[in-house]
Amino acid sequence: MPTRVPNPTILLVSAQHAEFLLDEFGRYARDYDLRTAGSAAETIEVVLAVKAEGGTVALFVQDGDLPDAHPLEAFHHWRKKVPTARRVIAAPYDRFLVHAAELRPGLAKGKYDAYLLMPRGVRDEEFHGAITEMLSDWGSTVAAPEVETVRIVSPPGHPLTTAVREYTERMGMPTRVFAPETDEGRELVEEVEAAGRPVTWPLVRTMGRPAYAPTTVRDVATQIYGAPGDFKVDTVVDLAIVGAGPAGLAAAVYGGSEGLSTVVLEAEAIGGQAGTSSMIRNYLGFPRGISGMRLAQRARNQAIRFGVQFFTGWEVDALERGPEGHHLLRTEGGVVEARSVVIATGVAYRKLGRDSIEALVGLGVTYGSAMSVAREMEGADVVVVGGGNSAGQAAIHLSRFARSVTIMVRRRALEETMSSYLINEMSYNPRITVQTCAEVVDGGGEGRLEWLEVRDLESGEVARREAGGLFLLLGAEPHCDWLPSGVARDSHGFVLTGRDVPPSHWADGLPPANLATTMPGVFAVGDIRAGSMKRVASASGEGASVVPLVHSWLAP
Repeated sequence: MPTRVPNPTILLVSAQHAEFLLDEFGRYARDYDLRTAGSAAETIEVVLAVKAEGGTVALFVQDGDLPDAHPLEAFHHWRKKVPTARRVIAAPYDRFLVHAAELRPGLAKGKYDAYLLMPRGVRDEEFHGAITEMLSDWGSTVAAPEVETVRIVSPPGHPLTTAVREYTERMGMPTRVFAPETDEGRELVEEVEAAGRPVTWPLVRTMGRPAYAPTTVRDVATQIYGAPGDFKVDTVVDLAIVGAGPAGLAAAVYGGSEGLSTVVLEAEAIGGQAGTSSMIRNYLGFPRGISGMRLAQRARNQAIRFGVQFFTGWEVDALERGPEGHHLLRTEGGVVEARSVVIATGVAYRKLGRDSIEALVGLGVTYGSAMSVAREMEGADVVVVGGGNSAGQAAIHLSRFARSVTIMVRRRALEETMSSYLINEMSYNPRITVQTCAEVVDGGGEGRLEWLEVRDLESGEVARREAGGLFLLLGAEPHCDWLPSGVARDSHGFVLTGRDVPPSHWADGLPPANLATTMPGVFAVGDIRAGSMKRVASASGEGASVVPLVHSWLAP
């Protein structure tokens, strides 16, 4: 019988309110190990005891009045012991404002995750809503899922296994990976063999369906959501949206809520590039932040409530003009006919262009932040290449697992490309360093990434360094190959809209509407649009703003 892993610990630290907090957190006693400590030093003793028992701490809660340490200093030491744990101050009512001025600025530097008012009575759901949000975030990014929706069986170091797991977790499906020699692994192997099918890696079981051996991530999407030909869009829809990142999702929500028959076609996972972000902290209305995956899945569910249809795994191959001025979106499984189209396909990370690096994708090298891969970086030295917000978010998340994280950029500084809140948080984190004026020129290892060669762009010198992970977030390349020549683009391939359209394409001396392209009835929003801000909030705003323009176009 395998040894049962202890429940994760919630550690309540207070010299005066420990028993009150223990009673208040009683609702979590079934699923968590509740423990108390009266000081910062005692907290370390409890942490060491938990780790000795094979457990881990999911959440530290303190009241801001420790007898032997400043509360922020205490968090610093606890973080060294358990970097993956979430950290909360629950200030008592009579000390809430006293502590606020001193302690709240620490939130901006990531010294802890939430400043809350300690409950004053029963059923304080505002307090517990914040607590469960953080426990949910911890559970989805740190802990192995207790209940799996997707089971994968594979030996370690298989690139397709990494890609499949990343896809299913981005779709909000709890996923677990088992080695072939485990009981769970043998079960799937025997099932495939009994069906007379060859055993290749990985083997996957999704949503209670029989086990199968996919050859691409698209095979998994098809198993879960059906092949494009399995769906029929028999009517001409008012609005077809190509791409389900923040811009496409916002257009879907507002289009559906405004009564437009709306279809969303997404080739990969819902959420786009933003869906890979471990924590977005500057999105309006989420003071404690929200992961890109959760934001995307909430938006998808919101749109479905308004009648929007999502077809995941539909890659649009061509856009054509059809009869009666309608637009035809051609996919490998059929054609969608729409009165208007919103292009929201976003961008892809640029390739590094080094054959030795490309050969190790999925074997320590990852394009994007790949939250699921972060768990495999425990104790490793990791390099993140990129200077945007996505790179900063990835570095902060990876620092919970990796021994060290280096953000590497060609520029002299990050301020031009990254939000200051991320720069501040990274400057406080001792595991994160920034290497400017540098680029990766080579990499290799025995079966997976073990080393990188890095060029100093000022001296020209090339130095070799150990690296267990390389995460490439290299800027943007547009997804525009499927668009007809009638949709004008800039020299980099981004779609031109509004006043950015060349005057030769204006009608009656007037430019197209703000988000309209040079093809009537076709609009562009988000990162695919030339001149966009490349931020989640601005993409969402464009997605919402395009719907009135669609209404105007559809009006008789």
